[in-house]
Amino acid sequence: MNSFSMNRRHFLAGAAAGAAALALRPGLSYAVEGDTLIVRGASDIEVLDPAFQNGLLEEEIGRCLFVSLNRLDDVREGVAWKPHAASTLTQKSPTEIEFTLHDWLVWTGDFGPVTAEDVKYSFERVANPDNASAWAYAFDALKEVEVTGERTGIIHLTAPSAPFWVTTLPYYMGHIVCKKAVEAAGGRFTTEVPASAGPYIIENWVPKQSLTLTLNPAWKGETPAFARVQFQIVTDDEAAALAYESKAIDYAKISLNTLATYKTALPEKTSLIQMDGNRLSWLTINLANPKLADERIRRAIQYALDVSQIMEGSYSGLAAPATGVVPPALTGHREAILYPADMAKAVELLDEAGASGLTLQLAAQNDKTSQLTCQIIQALLGAVGITVDIAPYDDGVYWTLGDKTSGESWKTLELVLMNFAGGVDPSENLTWFRPSQIGVYNWSQFDSAEFESLYQQGMAETDEEKRGVIYRKMQDLMEESGGFVFLTHETFAAVAREGLAPCIMADGYLDITRFGKA
Repeated sequence: MNSFSMNRRHFLAGAAAGAAALALRPGLSYAVEGDTLIVRGASDIEVLDPAFQNGLLEEEIGRCLFVSLNRLDDVREGVAWKPHAASTLTQKSPTEIEFTLHDWLVWTGDFGPVTAEDVKYSFERVANPDNASAWAYAFDALKEVEVTGERTGIIHLTAPSAPFWVTTLPYYMGHIVCKKAVEAAGGRFTTEVPASAGPYIIENWVPKQSLTLTLNPAWKGETPAFARVQFQIVTDDEAAALAYESKAIDYAKISLNTLATYKTALPEKTSLIQMDGNRLSWLTINLANPKLADERIRRAIQYALDVSQIMEGSYSGLAAPATGVVPPALTGHREAILYPADMAKAVELLDEAGASGLTLQLAAQNDKTSQLTCQIIQALLGAVGITVDIAPYDDGVYWTLGDKTSGESWKTLELVLMNFAGGVDPSENLTWFRPSQIGVYNWSQFDSAEFESLYQQGMAETDEEKRGVIYRKMQDLMEESGGFVFLTHETFAAVAREGLAPCIMADGYLDITRFGKA
């Protein structure tokens, strides 16, 4: 435990240096003043194209630049949606959704009105397997979009789909792009947006430092409360808290270690936000790696990891161990895991497998919580005779490790500490572990035809009790494979300057367009 404390001090020193650098950036204001909002961006942008984006800041910028047919309310108000780009959006039949777009929606760059043809192009482009979008799963139920008029259309589904309304339409894969502009740009884009129709446009971007938005003069919808928004890019949670304390930013997601401190000593004129999260953290065990081919070795790893120690050491006791992929608030949550901590059982299995002297590499992001978790995993596995070498990576490299389009490393991964945002429907939490996601986001290479069959059943099932049975069975299959150790659904914590009313999505992402002044 002393080694954990020593590393923790080193981490805080680095965070302080990062915050100091942020405070010295030219032109950075130090409070919410007038029409400018300054918030933390947890990563830089790489791809703003909704069909190919990676998440984090790209998701939040996307909500500002693009529109979707509907949008979700702040998660603290419950899971509900309202029409957004659509003036009307109705369920015409179990497999038909009819929409009419607002007649004032227009594209930047003289590309004309936002049309039903743009909706068709946007959805079918993501769904088209030839485009290899990681988000194509969200359109599994899509048959086609029928254009019935310039601004009217019907979405035809192959079967009823409960998740379509809350996971497909309002999220990044459901953002509408301009067909003419994207085709003129070659069919896809990265950080240069060829046309947008949302309430903001990009004013300035300084890579790895900041991104500034200003109001779109062509926007005729509800006017955002802030005319300008600056995202200050601070990848480290501890540095973000220090930057907030120095008044360099007005809103920031914080770590649970910072939350523990703020519960007793909150910065002045600050609102503390804490809620149950659905962002899952888990340990991936690569089933296809020869070192891990013996099920007894994988099971030993599951038994060896006392997740309660990770909750205490990495999350200051403010997060609860996960029982699976689906969090407690959603249909399909499991009451308990199948293989609870049992060090003696772990040692017995390793002896049976003849796994003496086993060394494994544990890949992880280089943020502080991840590295603390890795150290605890290293200690726990070391106690049963498994040597763990920790390999930290920056975000940009980390997310290529299991991506088959980026090289061959996805085949040789051993252990990976992973962390994903979830959605408001359990299907969104489970879809990443389907066979089609191997070499994309299914880094354990969990390949189960039964899992896929159950997934399809769950998507079409409208009875919540029956869906719950399906989703619990799917999580049993995951754990039984030995490819996963579920750690936690991270408690969400953030701080906001007094007078600021944030709009927070279920996955912790922000809808900046609906930030208000309290």
